[in-house]
Amino acid sequence: METDWITTLIGNPFAKGLAIGLLFSLFIAVRSYLRRREITREVKRLRTHLHTKLEIDSEENERRKQELDNIKKERDNLRISVQSLNQKPGRKEIRQYYIYQTALDMMFEKAPGFAPAWQITLKEAELLFEKSEKGVFPLLKRLMPTTPGKQIAEYEKLSRVSFEDGTAK
Repeated sequence: METDWITTLIGNPFAKGLAIGLLFSLFIAVRSYLRRREITREVKRLRTHLHTKLEIDSEENERRKQELDNIKKERDNLRISVQSLNQKPGRKEIRQYYIYQTALDMMFEKAPGFAPAWQITLKEAELLFEKSEKGVFPLLKRLMPTTPGKQIAEYEKLSRVSFEDGTAK
């Protein structure tokens, strides 16, 4: 009797269709469960990868910010150093010397009679300064440590004295 009931159920087309549908839906459910598990693993892997990448990027950004701050500080320090170097005694004179030298070069090119007169005057000035630099007194001044401002003042004083001696003769 029991076997009759099972054979009747298996022979019924509705029961066959229901069994096939249930097997198909079970297959789809198992497949979707496995796919969902695979996708969940992939999402976790991508999240950890993204987290690692964001950490690396944030460290790199912090390093770049630090480097930029250091470069700005260095730039400011260099700017201050340049300003302080430009304020040191003698810098204005050196700048003025370069301006005069450029002007002389331009005059040599533009004025044809300027060069010979300039060369004669320059040689006279060199002789006067050589004369003022020779002897014991200028030697002592050069050996004694003084500030650049005092050295310039002494040099101008000596050059005036020797220039007056040269023009008096």
